[in-house]
Amino acid sequence: MARKKSTQPDSIGQYLIRRLQDYGLKDLFGIPGDFVLNFYGKLEESPIRVIGMTREDCVGYAADGYARVNGLGAVCVTYCVGGLSLCNSVAGAYAEKSPVVVISGAPGIEERRTDPLLHHRVRDFNTQREVFEKITVATASLDDPLTAFREIDRCLEAAVRYRRPVYLELPRDRVDTKPMFPHEPSTHVAQSNPDALHEAIEEAGQLIDKCKKPVILAGVEIHRFGLREEVLKLAETHEIPMAATLLGKSVVSEKHPLYLGVYEGAMGRESVCKYVEDSDCVILLGTFMTDINLGIFTARLDPSRCIYATSEQLRIRHHHFHEVMLSDFVEGLAKAPLKPPKREMPKEKIEIAPFEPNAAEPLTIKRLYQRINGLLDESMCVIADVGDSLFAASDLTIYRHTEFISPAYYTSMGFAVPASVGVQVAKPELRPLVLVGDGAFQMTGMELSTSLKLGFNPIVMVLNNKGYTTERFLQEGPFNDIPNWNYHRLPDVIGGGWGFEVHTEGELEKAIQAALANTDSFSLLNIHLEPHDTSPALQRLAARMSEHL
Repeated sequence: MARKKSTQPDSIGQYLIRRLQDYGLKDLFGIPGDFVLNFYGKLEESPIRVIGMTREDCVGYAADGYARVNGLGAVCVTYCVGGLSLCNSVAGAYAEKSPVVVISGAPGIEERRTDPLLHHRVRDFNTQREVFEKITVATASLDDPLTAFREIDRCLEAAVRYRRPVYLELPRDRVDTKPMFPHEPSTHVAQSNPDALHEAIEEAGQLIDKCKKPVILAGVEIHRFGLREEVLKLAETHEIPMAATLLGKSVVSEKHPLYLGVYEGAMGRESVCKYVEDSDCVILLGTFMTDINLGIFTARLDPSRCIYATSEQLRIRHHHFHEVMLSDFVEGLAKAPLKPPKREMPKEKIEIAPFEPNAAEPLTIKRLYQRINGLLDESMCVIADVGDSLFAASDLTIYRHTEFISPAYYTSMGFAVPASVGVQVAKPELRPLVLVGDGAFQMTGMELSTSLKLGFNPIVMVLNNKGYTTERFLQEGPFNDIPNWNYHRLPDVIGGGWGFEVHTEGELEKAIQAALANTDSFSLLNIHLEPHDTSPALQRLAARMSEHL
């Protein structure tokens, strides 16, 4: 339905809300404070739903999760004590290309005149904005009605163009300020240089046609820029096998007949690793080659055999192309008359063995993830926190597009539980399966109270091994030990939800069946594991690294 145009010009606050809606934003996450209360009042009067949470870093994680499935997320907090608490989660969104709009209140321009020591202030009135300049792709202070409206347009356009966070600071006495001159929304659509695009596709096509063993390696930007269909067209038209990076996991359905698995160096399955590294033409699309994606640098990819295309660079072998948009390159390559050779898929077939519980057998992480693999279906979204919760999850089979979410590059502990709130706000029909270590849960697990408030029903599995297992894997020491909580008793504290304590395979099966039946609230499984029990992925990494160290 078209919005009725008002005869009165929008104020700065009203215009910001309108532009957020223009970009498809229906929900926003935040915690109010006095410097942003006026804008909160405007939000309450608007169609945008405000989701209140318990901590600002959780607000950021939730908006990040929302952005990954919706295309854009937003937060609204107060000045400094709110904004600076967001920094870690916004930094993670920047690192992993998740477009989150940060809106922070600020002291009024008039009340700054005599340089008073206003509460929440740090150093000077520009400090918070200067901090966010380092972890966002664009920032603006909406203090001048002559420029504020254009600055809103510029920053929102940058968030969508680069798929990274942006920062908008709104002084509380400018929320109701009207424009000095009429203003209409403006956007600039970036375009490829047609000659550079033509030459890039031509050279890539020549390399693909001359190769003997092509493979596509799809990464996180295929998620972010909505290029899944184009990548599938390229793969299916020419029968080119596909793998994904860990950060890009679920970029296509892992049931697809051309899908190989996750390529992550030594942490991945040997068959996938060998298949990719034996290729004489690796087509890397939207892929960030981070140390985690590369299996802590155990991967071996020869740049002279690679086509490497991201939103930030395009390299074909050792030739660099500029002014070529990722979307244009992928779409052009999908339409090009390529004639690559047909390459056989690996003979190894991954079968999900049915989980038959040995009732009294103590649970291991390998058996836990075997059971999880049989649990997943198209109604679920897996959200994995860092550590072995993430590494073990690389072997899970995800059914549909964008149904595996994790901080697999920035690897900030505490992401998963608040991110599950954001995911379910964006897509209530998806049921999150949250995989989180006990250390990460102790950081942000109380955000389950927000899930309870909203009537959400995530299944949260706390991998309780009394400490930081991945750190133990690197270096043992008492600093890796943490207090043991009765996680399954959390429902008693927050007044709702179901809790289960799991030691054995039999108890796991009973808890899972009860959790599946509980569709009205969250279910929390306190899963006891041995402190040194590690996943097959970590064991594969250890074996490969031992060959070189």
